[in-house]
Amino acid sequence: MLIFSIALEEPEEMGLQERSETFMEVWGNALLRPAVAALVRTQADLLAHLVPEPDRMAEQLPWLSLGALKFRERDALEAVFRFWAGGEKAPEAFPMSRLWDSRLRHYLGSRYDARHGVSDWDLRMKLHDRGAQVIHTHEFRRWRDTGVAFELRDSSAYHVPNRTLASGRLLSHRGERVAARGYWGDIATGPFVAFGIEADDKSLLRTSNGQPVKTAGEITQHNVTELFREVAAWGRPRATQGDPEEEPQRASGTDEPEISGPPARESFTIHFLPLDSAQALHHKSCYKGRFQLLYVACGMVHLLSPELGACVAPGGNLIVELARYLVDLRPEQLQQFSTRVGELAQAAGFAPQTGTRSSETFARFCKSGDSALRSIGPALESGAPPPEVLAPPLEAMSPPHGDLTQPLEGPTAPSAPLQLPSESQGSLGEVLAPSQEVLAMPNSESDSKTPESDLTFRD
Repeated sequence: MLIFSIALEEPEEMGLQERSETFMEVWGNALLRPAVAALVRTQADLLAHLVPEPDRMAEQLPWLSLGALKFRERDALEAVFRFWAGGEKAPEAFPMSRLWDSRLRHYLGSRYDARHGVSDWDLRMKLHDRGAQVIHTHEFRRWRDTGVAFELRDSSAYHVPNRTLASGRLLSHRGERVAARGYWGDIATGPFVAFGIEADDKSLLRTSNGQPVKTAGEITQHNVTELFREVAAWGRPRATQGDPEEEPQRASGTDEPEISGPPARESFTIHFLPLDSAQALHHKSCYKGRFQLLYVACGMVHLLSPELGACVAPGGNLIVELARYLVDLRPEQLQQFSTRVGELAQAAGFAPQTGTRSSETFARFCKSGDSALRSIGPALESGAPPPEVLAPPLEAMSPPHGDLTQPLEGPTAPSAPLQLPSESQGSLGEVLAPSQEVLAMPNSESDSKTPESDLTFRD
């Protein structure tokens, strides 16, 4: 919701460069500049006030619908936004630098003192060999050390914790369940592979003396800027798209024809669904056979089932992200994962797409008509509007286990919605296992073991 709020901000309110830089920092950095942190607080405060008021949300954010969420989940959303807005203003509320270092120590273990050598090995021997050669050693090592992937200003400007990366979990401590807040995000691969290793402009991928001329951060900034430029042009009237210098001439009363008709932008709505809805959507007639495209991230492959496949229309497409850039997996494990994805897709009623170029990054499938018409269960009528975008559950992209430090204090949010439904690395391990039983969703109330020194509990 925050990312879309930034992307769809009016050009008069936020320029293209500022919008691109804000997106990159909020999305990819553990630490923010004060100006970006202030913008996050403003947007979060707005969302916190809109979530409990559907009428105001429909007026100010017509592209967003929370009608399918339960009241408890809306309350949890509001609590998250209020935390982002700075209800707990002290830096100790989310000490990101200490959390990042704790995660890194837990991940590397005895290799922590040689962490620079480990990061260089992972980059050169794994990511570079798998097609991400443009990631520079300096930027990857900086991200591994501090969590700052995109340094668009002086390094001293990044010191405000990025609260949007916080997540909650119920931990077992001395036989009791304790709610705590921490960081369990990615500390191995980095955000560079999403926008920073490919570009339509091939000059950005040029090399000199065997070294890339542009860094992954620079390529990311170019790609994100072009993406937001298209979004901005998408909302302008068709007759005004093109050379911006022609617009003042039309406004001054020249011979240009008057602009008529609606803007080029087509309306769309993103519907957020309940946390446990993936296996029950096909029971509602408005979802069954509705979607033309289903995208599944590599950490969510365990949710790919015949029930979810029943929501895809005949001839619809399935795209599954493979584990190519997960540095902790060996080549044979990557092959096992790819094979397992094919088995799950076939069981869900999909067949591999023909005539498409093979890819080590994505697996593409197509829904056959026969499998789509196969009945899985009686469809129940529903008055909920069919979503144009199938958004994942609120905490679907849950990160792997790690150290935790901060308790959840006060009535910030109910404990249940803070449970994480799956683990990214755990999910991969489950999918690689041959047994079908491992495809069941993991228990969200994980019995994670956390060092007592890293925990502060409620009375």
